[in-house]
Amino acid sequence: MNAQPWTIEDHLRDQPAASVALYRRVEEVLTSLGEVTTSVSKSTITFKGPRRGFAGARPTKAGVQGYFDIMRPLSTDDPRIRNVTPYQHSLHVHHYRLTDVADLDEEFVGWLREAYDVGTGAHLRR
Repeated sequence: MNAQPWTIEDHLRDQPAASVALYRRVEEVLTSLGEVTTSVSKSTITFKGPRRGFAGARPTKAGVQGYFDIMRPLSTDDPRIRNVTPYQHSLHVHHYRLTDVADLDEEFVGWLREAYDVGTGAHLRR
């Protein structure tokens, strides 16, 4: 049985317009960081740098949720960061939730830049 591959449009379908717009803004930021490709599964849209995946995002009824990998743990005191899990010896997976475009501020974009560095293999150069 050949199932059709999951697409970005499948993730956007039936989501509120505000969530789709917020996802598109996250996508715009992530793809502006450098060489980025996407890999789509039923659970998320993964953004990959030249070496590895570094972030994921998908629209939800309440905004956008996803993850990014960086080389340090962030505080879960920030309401956007839902949890942080160590991954390998030098990486931490951060699960996030954005509910408004204001959540995608310079601080958050900075974290995404750090994650893109991981996508280029920065964690291997330490």
